[in-house]
Amino acid sequence: MRFDRRQLLTGAGAAVAAPLVLRATRANAQEVTLKMHHFLPPVAVGHAKFLKPWADKVAAESNGRIKIDIFPSMQLGGTPPQLFDQARDGVADLVWTLPGYTPGRFTGLEAFELPFVANKRALVNSLALTEYAQQNLATELKDVHPICVWAHDHGLIHANKQVKTMEDLKGLKLRFPTRLAGEALKALGANAIGMPVPQVPESLAQRVIDGAVIPWEVVPSVKVQELVKFHTEIPGSPTFYVATFILAMNKAKYEALAPDLKAIIDRNSGAAAAGMAGKVWDEQAIAVSEMVRKRGNTITVIEEAEAARWRKTTEPVIEAWIKSTKEKGLDGEKLLASARAALAKHEKAA
Repeated sequence: MRFDRRQLLTGAGAAVAAPLVLRATRANAQEVTLKMHHFLPPVAVGHAKFLKPWADKVAAESNGRIKIDIFPSMQLGGTPPQLFDQARDGVADLVWTLPGYTPGRFTGLEAFELPFVANKRALVNSLALTEYAQQNLATELKDVHPICVWAHDHGLIHANKQVKTMEDLKGLKLRFPTRLAGEALKALGANAIGMPVPQVPESLAQRVIDGAVIPWEVVPSVKVQELVKFHTEIPGSPTFYVATFILAMNKAKYEALAPDLKAIIDRNSGAAAAGMAGKVWDEQAIAVSEMVRKRGNTITVIEEAEAARWRKTTEPVIEAWIKSTKEKGLDGEKLLASARAALAKHEKAA
C-alpha cells in the first residue's frame, strides 16, 4: 500500500491534533467536586437514606461529572448552629441543618414549627413547606442557594417516666430542638432545655435531662430507646411539633456550574428532594416505632381530650410569635395562614 505526501501530512496533522481534541472534550465536560457537611453520624437515617442517596443520584445523572463528598459528624469543624453560615461563606459547598439551631433567625420557617400547626406526616409537611417557601422565604434564604426545605413527621416525647397528661410533664427536664418547641413545652409545665441532637445521649446518660422531644427517625442513631423506656405520641393532625430542615448550597458554587450541571441540581431540588426526604421520615416512623415496641418499651398515645388541653394551653405561644413577627416587620398572621393553606392542600393530595 502506497501513501502520497499529502496523505502523510494529513495523517500526521490528525495525530498531533487528537490530544487537543481530547483535552477540549474533557474541558467541556466540566467536573466538580462538592463538599457536603452535616452534624449527624453516618449511621443516621438522614445520612444513609436521604443525603447519600441524593448525592449518588446527582452523581449518576451527571455521569460522574458532579462528585459529592459527604462529611458527617461536623468533620469539617464548627458546631451545628454554624452550618448555615458555612454554606453562605463557602466553608462547605452544601450543608444540611436545622434552622431551629439558630433561634429567631428564620422567622418565616418558624410558622411550621409552631405547636399544633404541622401535619403528622413528613411527606405532607415537606411538600407544603416547599410551596410555602417559594411564596414566602426568598428574602429569608437569600444568602444561600436552597436545594430544599422540609419538615419531619410528628415529634414525640421520649422520657424516663410515662407521660399521659400535662401534669406528668411538670418539672420534667426535656430537650427541645427548636425555640418554639421549647416555648410549647414550657407552656405545658416542662423544664425545657435546648441542645443539638448529638448531645442527647450523654445528657440522658448523665441525667442532665429526663427525656427528649424528637421524631422516631432520630431515636436509633442516638440510642434513645436504650436510655429511656417511655415514649408519648400525640394523636392525629395537627401535631404537637415538627422541626424544619434546610439542604443549602453555596451561591457562588452553584452559579459557577456549567448550565447542564445546574439543570441536574435543579431537577433534584425543590419538591423532588423534599418529597424524597419526607418519604424516608414517614417510613422510618413506622419501622422505628415497631422496633421500640418489640424491645419492650412503653408507647403511650394520649387521649384526644388531653390533646385538646395541650392545644389550648399552647395557643399563647402562637399569639406571642405573631406579635414578634410584627416587631420584625413581618405579617405573622398571613404567614401562618399561608402555611396552614399549604398543609391542607397537600394533606388532601397525599
